Amino acid sequence: MQAKGARLEEREYGKNPLSENELREIIGDGPITGFLNSRNSLYRERNMKQKPPSKEEAIKLILKEQNLLKRPVVIKGKKKILGFDESQLKALL
Repeated sequence: MQAKGARLEEREYGKNPLSENELREIIGDGPITGFLNSRNSLYRERNMKQKPPSKEEAIKLILKEQNLLKRPVVIKGKKKILGFDESQLKALL
C-alpha cells in the first residue's frame, strides 16, 4: 500500500495497546463478529463462532487480549477493512 502512495499509521498493539475509546471507534455500531480474529486461541477456547460474545463482552476481552481483534485494521474515511483482503485494499486505494 505504501508503494501505491498510501500513508499508513502502523501500530504494535503489544507495545501500544488500543484504548477502550479507540476500540469503540473502530468497531462502531456494526456487529462485533467481523472484528474477532478466528485464529486466536481465546476465540477457539470460548467457541465464539457458535456462541459469539456480546459487543460489551467482546470489547472487554479485546482490551485484555489485543490479538483477539482481527488485523490489519485499515480505515479510510468511513470505510473499514478488517483482515487481509487484497482486492478490498486495492479498491480502497
